Amino acid sequence: MKTPSPSAQRRKAPLLSAAFGCALTLSAGALAQAQPDAPSTIATRPSNAQLASPAIERKVDALLKKMTLREKIGQLMQYNDAGCSAPTTADGDNPAMAANPTAQCVDAMKLAADGGMGSMLNVVGAARTDKFQRAAVEKSRLHIPLLFGADVIHGYRTIYPVPLGLAASWNPKLVTDLSRMAASEATTGGVRWFYSPMVDISRDARWGRSVEGAGEDPYLGAAMARAYIHGYQGDDLSKPDHVAASVKHFAAYGAAEAGREYNTTDMSDIRLRQVYLPPYKAAIEAGSATVMSAFNALNGVPATANPYLLTDILRKEWGFDGFVVSDYTSIMELTHHGIALTPAEATKKAIDAGTDVDMMSHYYDTQLPKLLKEHKVSMATIDEAVRRVLRVKFALGLFKHPYARGTEVTHAVPAHRPLVRKAAEESFVLLKNDKVGAKPVLPLSSDVRTIALIGPLADDANQMTGAWGGAYRKSDVITVRQALAARMKKNGGTLLYAKGTDIKGDSTAGFAAARQAAEKADVVVMALGESGDMSGEAGSRAHLDLPGKQQQLLESMVATGKPVVLLVFSGRPLVLDWAARHVPAIMETWFPGVEAGHAIANVLFGDVSPSGKLPMSFPRAVGQEPLYYNQFPTGRPPGKADLSKPPQGDTRFISRYIDVPNSALFPFGWGLTYSHFAYSGVHVSRSKLPLAQANRPGAKNLVTATATVKNTGSRTATDVAQLYVRNLGASVEQPVRSLKGFRRVTLKPGESRTITFELGFPELSFWNIHSKQVVEATHYTVWVGDSSLANKEASFIVTP
Repeated sequence: MKTPSPSAQRRKAPLLSAAFGCALTLSAGALAQAQPDAPSTIATRPSNAQLASPAIERKVDALLKKMTLREKIGQLMQYNDAGCSAPTTADGDNPAMAANPTAQCVDAMKLAADGGMGSMLNVVGAARTDKFQRAAVEKSRLHIPLLFGADVIHGYRTIYPVPLGLAASWNPKLVTDLSRMAASEATTGGVRWFYSPMVDISRDARWGRSVEGAGEDPYLGAAMARAYIHGYQGDDLSKPDHVAASVKHFAAYGAAEAGREYNTTDMSDIRLRQVYLPPYKAAIEAGSATVMSAFNALNGVPATANPYLLTDILRKEWGFDGFVVSDYTSIMELTHHGIALTPAEATKKAIDAGTDVDMMSHYYDTQLPKLLKEHKVSMATIDEAVRRVLRVKFALGLFKHPYARGTEVTHAVPAHRPLVRKAAEESFVLLKNDKVGAKPVLPLSSDVRTIALIGPLADDANQMTGAWGGAYRKSDVITVRQALAARMKKNGGTLLYAKGTDIKGDSTAGFAAARQAAEKADVVVMALGESGDMSGEAGSRAHLDLPGKQQQLLESMVATGKPVVLLVFSGRPLVLDWAARHVPAIMETWFPGVEAGHAIANVLFGDVSPSGKLPMSFPRAVGQEPLYYNQFPTGRPPGKADLSKPPQGDTRFISRYIDVPNSALFPFGWGLTYSHFAYSGVHVSRSKLPLAQANRPGAKNLVTATATVKNTGSRTATDVAQLYVRNLGASVEQPVRSLKGFRRVTLKPGESRTITFELGFPELSFWNIHSKQVVEATHYTVWVGDSSLANKEASFIVTP
């Protein structure tokens, strides 16, 4: 969702008219040539059986026959209530979901009452939603209820870790449970539609919206996408505590050039299908009721007006039977892209491509009547878009139960805190834990007498929820300072606190107090990183180091000689090269939510062993971005060259940098625990697999890979066993390795377990130059281990 400031929105107004006059346009034929021909695969069944039920279709048919053109178009319009005669979006007693002011001031209450609007965004709370709903249900001619959508990205009132942090848990069931919890809270405020999950693959940490997704890998991303849909929608959309999901942003938004927000994307169809589409497809197969189009252009065609994406792939190939909503003003922005000179042209291209609902552009309601009259848009096109919207409303049970039900949730729910705390604990990634003296710095001993807690994120409740923090309340958030103070008091120790510096800015005024506290302490815990608004939408960064004077503060504390534990709060991988060389213990904590402090205290003191694994690679330098583990080998791979040294002789003319190694500082899948795990006995069930068996879409368990994992340490802990595959000899170059399976494994000291992974067509196939998913007669290597650096392997071949 786009969230401009009011001043930014006002500045935009003159740009809109200017864009109409000077933007360039492309013909429909030119747009069509920008995309490859659609593959012949056609879906044989709808993606969501509930939406396709005959009972719902009969109701839709009956209602559609009664509707006027204005009422039909009204179902395709979405507005918020800001700046008009409707209730305000937020006040002091009810925080805003997101600030979404509109450039086109409409009277939303009047539209609700006369059937001129079908849905609303980020209007939350029973009093607000019920007021608009009564206008729609009691005053409009056909009594069609409104659908209230909101940016509930990682919790409604009881905020849990940001999605990138949840992905670090590698625990889809946990994500499902949290999503169900969020739905149960938000529905009490009248919200029945979430603009979530965001499943865009992000391989570039500069992109701020990396925080909203599951990172760089399509297999992990697909697993998380399914988990969100199952949690939000459950098995029946009509249940009062279930919501319709909106998978976004379709498609390839995460590949924005240079990691710059809203920037263009350009890629082959192979890369699109093999890397970027799998999470969306997983969400659709799980039954996502709606899809949100992306802001970006893909190969020259903006996603909101892209029939290849919205019709050929989404509807024809995947059988999607829900509706597509534009992102905030993205239909209007087609003029900025330069493919439409007028609002009418933008409207035609968007609705013909398959965008059903106009979010905030104020185009469909003003342009469709004229386009229909001029026979430039057909009534059949409008009717089909309306059908898609009505199906979702009937499936949600809105016609029977249009109003918020149950006791409204207005604060973090105590009963939900344990789950949120567990999620935070599992999201933390222990990046480094060196010994100081005889043992590692972490976990901290209960015998530690004095801890110095230093940093601008140590006691800032507002920063613990990160971007898209729902409708949280500051008083519900437990900070690191609060939790550690309570823990040290319980242990009979002392917590010293010094802010040190601000998150941003140049002040060093607090350095002296911070150093004084550090010198009195046994251990220094530093809470450093980004502010919540430095990631998320419009949060792209060209520099990925610690902002402000935080790096200097860190160096000053390390110079005291005291053991330092660095807690990194961020919505993306940061450049931590200096810290990795000088700080003994580093833990990435993301933005953990309302239970931040308690979860961090539990992990620091060893009540819980960290188990998170990185969903994105951490770079050594920003110049490595985009950086990801599953790269192609190139024709001149580095081989065994020592890339930490400047190139000489034969080590120069290879694919490398001359000033930094190619590898990540902390790679995908990396994460330590308070114990140690050993992997052995990697084995595959067969050495040869006939191609006739393998090259069958839907074929499962063609090869079984097994391995033994043993806890060789002294603590019970959880590791994430990861399986990677490489395919050599294919007609299209394949990555050096790709994740194709994972398991969370909890073992007691000395305990071992055999784990099994099944490899079928989905895991062994790839996309060829004809945009067909195939298996070929090639050689496969399989690795099992605790990160993308796994080195225990087995192999098999697919025979002709």
